[in-house]
Formats: sequence, C-alpha cells, structure tokens
Amino acid sequence: MGSRAADVLLQEAELLGARRIFLLVSTSLQTNTDEIDQICRALGDRVAAVHSGIPPHAPRSAVLAAAAVAREASADLIVTVGGGSVTDAGSIIALALKHDLVHHDDLEPYHVYVEDDGAVIKPQFEGPDVRVICCPTTLSGGEFNPLSGATDEVIGHKQGYEHPLMAPVSIVLDPALTVHTPQWLWTSTGIRSLDHALETLGSLQSDHFSDGMADSALRLLVSALPAVQVDPADLDARLRCQVGAWQSMLPVIGGVPMGASHAIGHILGGTCDVPHGYCSCVMAPAVLSFNLSANEHRQARISNCFGSPGRAAAELVDEFIAGLGMPRTLSAVGVGEEQFDHISEYTMLDFWARTNPRQIAEPADVRRILEMAR
Repeated sequence: MGSRAADVLLQEAELLGARRIFLLVSTSLQTNTDEIDQICRALGDRVAAVHSGIPPHAPRSAVLAAAAVAREASADLIVTVGGGSVTDAGSIIALALKHDLVHHDDLEPYHVYVEDDGAVIKPQFEGPDVRVICCPTTLSGGEFNPLSGATDEVIGHKQGYEHPLMAPVSIVLDPALTVHTPQWLWTSTGIRSLDHALETLGSLQSDHFSDGMADSALRLLVSALPAVQVDPADLDARLRCQVGAWQSMLPVIGGVPMGASHAIGHILGGTCDVPHGYCSCVMAPAVLSFNLSANEHRQARISNCFGSPGRAAAELVDEFIAGLGMPRTLSAVGVGEEQFDHISEYTMLDFWARTNPRQIAEPADVRRILEMAR
C-alpha cells in the first residue's frame, strides 16, 4: 500500500520463487507510459511474456487468447497491471491453465449460474496452481474478490467464475500508477466501489463488521473522489480512494449479498457494453429509491456518511454522481427503452437479483427500476 509497483513485484517474485512471470497489462499503460518497462526492468529475466489487449468486460475469446500466451510461456505466476477487465482476465487465465481450457465452450462448466427457481449454482472444481498478483489502476475493486467475470460474447452475457484460489496472492495499491488512468474511468469506477458500500449498508443481510467497513469506505470515497478531480496529482487522495475501494469489497467477499444495482449492472455491461463504472453511476440512485420501502432504516446510515442526516440517500447519491460529471441516465450511456425487456429478463438470471432488499420476483420488477433511470 503506497509503494511503487516495480519494487513490490520484485520482492513478491523473490518471495514466491517465481521464474516465469506472465505480465497481463493495460494496452494504454504499455503504449503511452514507461510503467510496464519499469516493471520489466525490475523483474529482469523473470519475465516470460507480456500480453495486452483485453477489451472491456473480458470477452471469453480474449481471455482464452491470453491464456494461450501464458501457457506457451510456461507461466508460474500471473501479474496483472490495469483495470477491472485485466484483473478479471488474470484470474480466469489461471483457471484456464489449470484445466487446459482452450475453446469458447470449454469455459461453460465453470461459471456460476441461476436456475429457474432462483437457486444459485456454483460449480465445484480444482483451483488454479498458478497464482495471481494484481496491480489495479481503477477503483472497481474486483482484485479483492475470488469471483471474476468474463463475457460470453455468443449470448452477450457476463458470467462469474469463482474459486478461493482465484483470489490474488498479493495486491499492490500504487497510487502513482493510477495517475495515467483517464479521469472518467477513475471516477466512474470509484462510483462502482461507492455502490458496493451503498448496497452493503442497504442490505438486510449485512452485519456490524460489514456495516463498519462500508461506512468507512463511503466516507473515504465521498471525500477523496472530489479531491482527485480538483488535483489529479494528489497521491494521498488517490490512495484514500484505493483504500475506500478495498474496504468496500470486504463485505462482498465476506458474504454480504449485493442487490439490484449490481445485478442490472452486470447485464448493462456484458449485454449493452456500458462501461463498468457507468453502470453504477446510472443505477445506484434508482435502486435506492426502489428499495426505500424495504430498507429506509438502513438507508439513514448512508445519509449520515454524506454528512446530511435526514435527507434521502437517493437524492444525495444522485447529486454526488452528477457533481462529479458522471452520466445519470440510461439514455446518456446509450441504452434505449427498446432494450428494457431484454435487460429485465437477463437480470433475473443474475444471482444478486434474488438478494435485493425489496423482492424482485419477475422481469417487470426490474423494468420498474429501469424506468426510474431512463
């Protein structure tokens, strides 16, 4: 936390005895900065291959292509440097190496799915032998989660893959690495982490520890995200954002279920190609409004974190997101009303649609939320 990635990665490689490191990196970092070169120089002959080109939402084909490079390089450690899609891909590559997954349909038996009765099925399988280290450059927080997502581009559905050994063995929070992240991407993924905290504090299945982590995360992000906008070179504010993202994920990996904002967001991303962070920018206030009748007592703590007790949480979150210049409607991110039925039906297949504080029993319930955000 707070150290340069190149220095930390060399220490970690020595600790782990890694000699064949596969670097999966952001294309923009590799092309427009010397950050990847610095890492390669630090690691020296331990670098077996460097690969970039993972598109948003980690399509299966791109993940499998990267896995082929890692397999050819006989990788004994995967290091990711980049945003959420690069992070997700790294963990699924480790899974692909373990089970020799090569073709699109080879991934089919491994993803989480929901049966018609709402039961969430998590396939059981052996975890990866090759571990992952993540150096995140955005704030979505997926690096803290043993659950990673990849999009089945044949059906246009983003799906989750989960195993405890898919969680990184180490995470490097290097705020200096993030100064290259486009401002819209940094801010919008910060709202994604804000949404982790919102849905934890709104959940009827949370606990005192998780509430405390979400409360702290929310306060850090509410203060630090605007500070980075004012001064992008403020590394302390960037680190506070990173710690906020970390804290926001602890309830999620601890078992607190998310709700409709995350469930709908998975479909907006994988099916409608909406950037990951924008999904929360658009959906979070609408979901808070939809859930108010079921968790008003829980939402009061959200208002307190914004320093405005007594005001509606949905209004405060809406104002905060708009004040950061982020999109606030589905139409603003290119999603039209003609897509609502399709999004609603697919959302019912997401495991977090079934854990929303206010029951979502049918696609029409999802459509009501979409109408509020159109």
